[in-house]
Amino acid sequence: MKNLIKICMSISLLFLLASCTQQKTTQPNIVVIYLDDLGYGDLSSYGATELQTPNIDALAEGGVKFTNGYATSATCTPSRYALLTGVYPWRNKKAKILPGSAPLIISTEQETLPKMLKRAGYQTAIVGKWHLGLGTGNVDWNAHIAPGPNEVGFESAYILAATQDRVPTVYIKDGYVDGLDPKDPISVNYQKNFEGEPTGRENPELLTMKWHHGHNASIVNGIPRIGYMKGGDAAKWSDVDMADHFLKKAQEYVRVHKDKPFFLYYALQQPHVPRTPHPRFVGKSGMGPRGDVIVEADWCIGEFMKTLEEEGILDNTLIIFSSDNGPVLNDGYYDDAVEKIGNHKPAGELRGGKYSLFEAGARVPFVTYWKGKIQPGISDALVCQIDFLASLANLVGEEAEQGDSQDMLDVLLGKSDKGRENLIIEANSRTAFRAGDWVMIPPYKGKTINEKVNIELGNDPNYQLYNLKDDISQQQNQAESNPEKLKQLLAEFEEIRGKNYSDVKELKLK
Repeated sequence: MKNLIKICMSISLLFLLASCTQQKTTQPNIVVIYLDDLGYGDLSSYGATELQTPNIDALAEGGVKFTNGYATSATCTPSRYALLTGVYPWRNKKAKILPGSAPLIISTEQETLPKMLKRAGYQTAIVGKWHLGLGTGNVDWNAHIAPGPNEVGFESAYILAATQDRVPTVYIKDGYVDGLDPKDPISVNYQKNFEGEPTGRENPELLTMKWHHGHNASIVNGIPRIGYMKGGDAAKWSDVDMADHFLKKAQEYVRVHKDKPFFLYYALQQPHVPRTPHPRFVGKSGMGPRGDVIVEADWCIGEFMKTLEEEGILDNTLIIFSSDNGPVLNDGYYDDAVEKIGNHKPAGELRGGKYSLFEAGARVPFVTYWKGKIQPGISDALVCQIDFLASLANLVGEEAEQGDSQDMLDVLLGKSDKGRENLIIEANSRTAFRAGDWVMIPPYKGKTINEKVNIELGNDPNYQLYNLKDDISQQQNQAESNPEKLKQLLAEFEEIRGKNYSDVKELKLK
């Protein structure tokens, strides 16, 4: 009898272990595909008629396409900070557009999405744009650069430090400049140039791309950049090959790490300036380089999806697709983005764009796809990238320090249409409040339009209140005609934001 009991117990234990092993191996891979400056109306699946994006459309048609999906900010660094930390960027004064030499703005002690997933047994990697700072200040680009992505949860990191229009124009692999010749060390300075180095401002004859504003310092590959750089010639990237380069790194990661659950943050650089499509895509859109690099990005995503399928892991991979902020045409270079826009509307029906508190600043394309697990559909639920931390923690059964992140897993998986009740959105340290169908923008001083990029910023000395259900283009300010709703939203906003949020000293409700 005792032997029988022992045998039964052993069998039960084996079944339990097998069950645990099966549960572990069936954890889904998680891929976040993140574009840079892609607008709400830049995809054919979101209404674009002049651009065709069949591969991204396939994700939208095969998954959940969100009509109320948001980044937290209308600019890049703050949105990326919120995505990885689950914390509103306005809580961190350093979460602003960073120079390429800025120190890391995520504390190494802070909870992050990759840290949480590592605790759950995931392999973690980033390929592409970082733009959250590196080191602690005064980075030595010729030695190990830390802290960076590896110190906040990414086991593997292949990145560009900031943006492709900023120096240093090199790739960084796990804290080391990739391909650096130690005999040709890199120097970077954002204040003054190095003696004898040409610049876009002083040497226009060396340029293959003309600068419009701001981008007139060091010249790399004929393109003037923000900031000054000397040395590192062997390590400098080829702009026209960047999309292919990052795609190859993402594909390699999948092939090598496919046997265990992985989290890949694939942060493409398109359609941020300078827009440098590979010759294969030049002229494909008929809209100049901006349209061409969107077509190029769509191709890259299609090739990446093929890799998942070829490696037999597509059915067990959750894909989240989105953008860090809304669109901008002329963002520092003359590249025909304005001249060749034609009938295309990068923001769709939305008002504003990158840098703006209006809807086109932070409302972006937002798609979740999981073949066989997510039923295709369109959702009007209010969702935000800040919720990835709490939602994915629920998915993998891990605890997380959620901060401002909310568990929206059922919404992301298409099982519920009950999204967020409210959301604070940000643009250049200014904040606004979305609640239900309403959005409230407090008074702010400053220009109403950024003339350099020709985008309305949302600044107004008076309160603004819009019903997005009836007025998605934000043409009818109801602040005066609906004072009760304004007071309600303001109270809810200040409960989260506090009262020190506006540069208008006397905020008066009429």
